[in-house]
Amino acid sequence: MVEFYTTFLGGTVTYGNEMISFITYDDEHHRIALIGVPGTEAKNPASCGLEHIAFTFDTLETLLLSYRHRKVRGIEPVWCVNHGPITSIYYKDPDGNMLETQVDNFDTIEEATAFMMGGAFTENPIGVDFDAEEMIGALRSGKDEKVLKKRREIGPRGLPDFSSM
Repeated sequence: MVEFYTTFLGGTVTYGNEMISFITYDDEHHRIALIGVPGTEAKNPASCGLEHIAFTFDTLETLLLSYRHRKVRGIEPVWCVNHGPITSIYYKDPDGNMLETQVDNFDTIEEATAFMMGGAFTENPIGVDFDAEEMIGALRSGKDEKVLKKRREIGPRGLPDFSSM
């Protein structure tokens, strides 16, 4: 798990032994603590609990660069989706915890809220899947980020099968 999170976050271990590790990726002494508690069992994917942890990027370009950084290190996304207010790339850690990397699609919270209060989001609050490699190609060909972050409308959509991700 330590190797996954240092790779995923581009982080470093500030302290670690056989029982506990602290990982950081910025000026904070740690952002992630991993503890091997004796006697615990593996996570049951059918139980309730934490849905996901989100990490926000400043631009679509930096989100996609982080995708490429992870991909070349063997960390593949399980889902790429434009929710409308945000464009997201999801991953799972070795325990099956979902990690979301995202970029805001609107400049202000008011614009994002207005979108969520509209009919398109009411009809489809889940979003529209996208191919990260195609998105990178479009960005490299000069397509504007604002255009790429605008969600296509596909009509109603239900939840994906998270257990298959």
